[in-house]
Amino acid sequence: MTTGVLYTVCCAAPSALRADALILAAQGRGWDVCLICTPMTARWLQPELPALAHLTGHPVRSEYKRPGEPDVLPSPDAVLVAPATSNTLCKWALGISDNLALGLITEAIGLRLPLVALPSLSEAQAAHPAFSRTCESLRSAGVSLLFSQDISAPAGAEADADGVRWEAALDELDRQLATCRG
Repeated sequence: MTTGVLYTVCCAAPSALRADALILAAQGRGWDVCLICTPMTARWLQPELPALAHLTGHPVRSEYKRPGEPDVLPSPDAVLVAPATSNTLCKWALGISDNLALGLITEAIGLRLPLVALPSLSEAQAAHPAFSRTCESLRSAGVSLLFSQDISAPAGAEADADGVRWEAALDELDRQLATCRG
């Protein structure tokens, strides 16, 4: 039994190079995972894209489709943005949809889908005055932002390459879905 369709949106931060680990963790919880990459992430992952498409069973998307072309991905039941860069988070909060990843996550707010983001940015980026407004805006729109320093790891749990805890994000999605369905 599947939990539903999970759009996993990966931005260009180091943990994007471990998108396979996130996909496997989500699939282990019953998600049908679709991988969407920002344009830069697609360039970073170019050699792995065929294997990631095989792993998910869906094409990896990074560009808008042409008008009239059919959707190649099923509609999402939830969205996880991981890793989420400062650039993507700030544009998302403003409703900017200048690439497919941003277009889909901006739409997800309007569709009231369960949304979780794992920000991945430097302390200097987080200290910029716009970033606190970004977080406030996204949270008020229903996005759960999970910062690595706020996530307590269960005993024996491993963090990914740059401290990302995929399981914590999936736990938050489970919580949101239980609330929606309850």
